[in-house]
Amino acid sequence: MNSATLRVLARAAMATTVLLTAAACSDTSPASPHTTSSASSARQQTPTAGARTTPSERNTAMDIRVTLDGRPVDASLNDSPAAGDFAELLPLALDLEDFHQTERIADLPRRLTTSGAPEPRAPKAGDLTYYAPWGNLALFYRDGDSANADLLILGHIDADADLLSGADRITIEAAS
Repeated sequence: MNSATLRVLARAAMATTVLLTAAACSDTSPASPHTTSSASSARQQTPTAGARTTPSERNTAMDIRVTLDGRPVDASLNDSPAAGDFAELLPLALDLEDFHQTERIADLPRRLTTSGAPEPRAPKAGDLTYYAPWGNLALFYRDGDSANADLLILGHIDADADLLSGADRITIEAAS
């Protein structure tokens, strides 16, 4: 097998392990709120205090505060159900890694909803996306090849390709 295939298989195995671990550790009893965590997401996510925005509190695009390696950039989420679900996770601080010399990716602490997803379109540089099969966040620094129903565009970050392509850490917060 070539190295790209091995990376894909390794990511799939890791995502499955995280999902199974999260499912095993979940408490879904009515007496306590439902929370999911895993060792790998705890390593990458740094929660901070802040107001949470739920999808029911908004029906238009949402401005967010994003920093890439400590540098603030303009960004917003769209009004899709997946973007609203993502907003419920904020604030987030995630470590990014390169994928296919096109995007920077990071694991999210839990999977997002995919219901009501808009028609797929090819991602553009600056698009903040969610790849449903792996449950990860992807920040494109180059235009994607084609539309994919498994890739949901959550929003857009206004930054040049050099900053996007070299980012090692992203912090995302709801704008006040």
